[in-house]
Amino acid sequence: MPLRRADRLFDIIQLLRTASRPVTAAALATKLEVTPRTIYRDVATLQARRVPIEGAPGLGYMLRRGFELPPLMFTSEEIEAILVGVRLLRRTGDVGLQDAAARVLSKVEVVLPDMLRDHLVSPIAFVSAHGAAAVDGLSVIRTAIREERKLRIDYNDEQGRRTSRTIWPFALAYYVEATLVSAWCELRDDFRHFRADRVQSFAVLDEGFPVPGRVLTENWLRRFPRDVTPDRVLTAR
Repeated sequence: MPLRRADRLFDIIQLLRTASRPVTAAALATKLEVTPRTIYRDVATLQARRVPIEGAPGLGYMLRRGFELPPLMFTSEEIEAILVGVRLLRRTGDVGLQDAAARVLSKVEVVLPDMLRDHLVSPIAFVSAHGAAAVDGLSVIRTAIREERKLRIDYNDEQGRRTSRTIWPFALAYYVEATLVSAWCELRDDFRHFRADRVQSFAVLDEGFPVPGRVLTENWLRRFPRDVTPDRVLTAR
């Protein structure tokens, strides 16, 4: 399948960077499965964008020594994967991750050359914003998970009954319908899954888990396979 132009421009730079002698348009055309005329146009475009390519048609091309691409570089398809992934985060309801995703996009935009930046400005993939209810405190819960510290929560169950619990959170599960906190519940002495939008308040305790988080995760996975459906785990009792 022919490469999109942005990817082809990127590949021309890569081929010239690794070449030890001038590379003809015909050789580049064979490698990239296009015509030499297309290579002439692409090289002219790169030169106009200040990529230091030296040479001429019939003689071959070389990239001036010392030219480096930005350390972070993506193909068009990789950029689209980032965009779709970032936009899917809007459906998790995790406000902290949504903000982080926006910062990721701004960093990606800074390092992209002009020939690829258009993919961020005019994307071809869109994701619906419908999803789980937004929850502001998930960044704190993720910190508790990473540090393996207990949480004290006030929780409203499906019937609206409120309970106070101490839990050992070890994972977040993002479903379209809801974001779940997977944890060991001291009140029930068992695994429970708490809808993040039903957690009314929470506090990170100084006390750590009595067992490593990875052990909790391994035991949980044996009880709840990875393909478990959300209707099996939405309600904590």
